[in-house]
Amino acid sequence: METYHLEKLGILNPGAVYRNLTPAQLIEAALRRGEGTLSSKGALVVKTGKYTGRSAGDKFIVDSAGIHNEIAWGKVNKPISQEIFDALFARVTAYLQNREIFIFDGFAGADPKYTKSFRIINELASQNLFIHQLLRRPTPQQLADFHEDYTIIAAPGFKCSPERDCTHSEAAILIDYEKHLVLIAGTQYAGEIKKSVFSVMNYILPKEGVFPMHCSANIGPNGDSAVFFGLSGTGKTTLSADPNRRLIGDDEHGWADDSVFNFEGGCYAKCINLSPESEPDIYNAIRFGALVENVVMNPDTREFDFDDDSLAVNSRVGYPVEYISNAELSGMSPSVPKTVIFLTADAYGVLPPIAKLNRQQAMYYFVSGFTSKLAGTEIGVKEPVPTFSTCFGEPFLPLDPSIYAGMLAEKIEKSGANVYLVNTGWNGTGKRMKLAFTRAMVTAALNGELASAPTETDPYFGLAVPTRCTGVPSELLIPAKTWGSASAYESTAKKLAVSFVENFKKYTHMSAEVAAAGPKA
Repeated sequence: METYHLEKLGILNPGAVYRNLTPAQLIEAALRRGEGTLSSKGALVVKTGKYTGRSAGDKFIVDSAGIHNEIAWGKVNKPISQEIFDALFARVTAYLQNREIFIFDGFAGADPKYTKSFRIINELASQNLFIHQLLRRPTPQQLADFHEDYTIIAAPGFKCSPERDCTHSEAAILIDYEKHLVLIAGTQYAGEIKKSVFSVMNYILPKEGVFPMHCSANIGPNGDSAVFFGLSGTGKTTLSADPNRRLIGDDEHGWADDSVFNFEGGCYAKCINLSPESEPDIYNAIRFGALVENVVMNPDTREFDFDDDSLAVNSRVGYPVEYISNAELSGMSPSVPKTVIFLTADAYGVLPPIAKLNRQQAMYYFVSGFTSKLAGTEIGVKEPVPTFSTCFGEPFLPLDPSIYAGMLAEKIEKSGANVYLVNTGWNGTGKRMKLAFTRAMVTAALNGELASAPTETDPYFGLAVPTRCTGVPSELLIPAKTWGSASAYESTAKKLAVSFVENFKKYTHMSAEVAAAGPKA
């Protein structure tokens, strides 16, 4: 039996080894093994059990001598010793003896100058299907010549013992940057594999002069590309899926000196409240070859109930990017971005619906990564709560935020890109900005209209706010004008400004010039 060199990892006696099976073969294997069922459209449907999302508290980085001074250690990048990692790694590889092993050898990074090769070793055929669709798939020649840069082992059936393994729970996500190994145990949530690849790329690419980004990207008919940063619920997927532009990718990209490129070959989309009217591309992508996680399905008709969140609010589907009708299948743009958009959903109603940022403001709002939770979304949340995620991707950034912010500043300065902050949230009327108006503002940013539009300076956030935009009522562009009470607007704006200032104090490596570009509390 061909083992494809698994023995070098300590997997000496696998029951069977399968490498780069087709989606059809992997679906057959998953059904044979009882891992899931088929939907009416042929998608493979699985339940991931206890873990239906990322387990941030269970992620660790091996604190080895070679990388110790590079990592931004803290509550996100938690250290674990080499000895503990090695011992747990040995237990997991022992667990995999005499079991079926599914290997996917593939790539991250569409630009061939920066492509990295990943070997993914799975206990589950369904997880191997997921990563087959999410990463970039090799040609037969590439597979024949394949040599991995990093190896990821995913063994959800192995449950860690916190007392023995020094983990926080039965799950663990451990990255050894020096040995080029990632170990995922105890969780079946497939997103851990995808985000481990992203964490590795966020460590590697800055050393090569490439700015890694947690963003979506698209390309216009004239070859002009744009990138969209934003946390969950801000409209990143919706706004980048523009029928007049081709989608490069929906989540992870690199900005090189002469390109912007997708890390992946697939998409991982939320399914909660999905409908053919709201998200037709995602809805139509749920078919044979897709992996669906934690969506309630009628056992008889095999039809989905996307509104039922009894299995998980974070229900997901993974599928190859070619399932999207207007996808840019090369995964890259031959030109660097000309427009950068930071998306936020301000539930306070005081941020402008769109504003142009200068270089220092771009660094400030990028590092801040702001959006807000709504009242009622969680128990005890009775008013909007500001939420900050460093560089719009804090859980996946091993290096200090100043490194990523500095790369952003360098790239926009070289490219001459215009940077905009777009608020898809609320204003003083208490109503959320209509999607049609937001689309009009994004279109005006992309086609250059707003670059020369008249502006006025926001009194609290210091932003240049356009006073005119095609397709948008002018009274909606200035936040204060949407409030019935000037004093209520002022107190609310000051409250949010203070939240920004307090949050930014933790970025001790950012310059005073950038800190001064933020709101005035």
